[in-house]
Amino acid sequence: QVQLVESGGGLVQAGESLRLSCEASGSIFRINVMAWYRQAPGKQRELVASITRTHDTNYVATVRGRFTISRDNAKNTVHLQMNSLKPEDTGAYYCSAEAATVRSPSLYVNYWGQGTQVTVSS
Repeated sequence: QVQLVESGGGLVQAGESLRLSCEASGSIFRINVMAWYRQAPGKQRELVASITRTHDTNYVATVRGRFTISRDNAKNTVHLQMNSLKPEDTGAYYCSAEAATVRSPSLYVNYWGQGTQVTVSS
């Protein structure tokens, strides 16, 4: 199994910054794509940013230019630097990882963290 633990959420004012971190642990063989999703109250969970093992990145249009996703393959961590935060960025942020375990190295499963809350006040 693979466990993901997020950290770094909080309450900030519009225009400020936050840095989210997520660490994967367990019997990991390899992690392919890592990503951050968010879910606002009453809305569906949406993909915010993703990053491949070779550091190719993808962002939802609403955060492009403000957020930066990065990862450390050796530490099995992924980060999301969020600048110029807006009230509409408020929500629960979830880390995900497409990972294979040592027991099943050819089977990739998407794992999720428990989420960390980001609240941006106007």
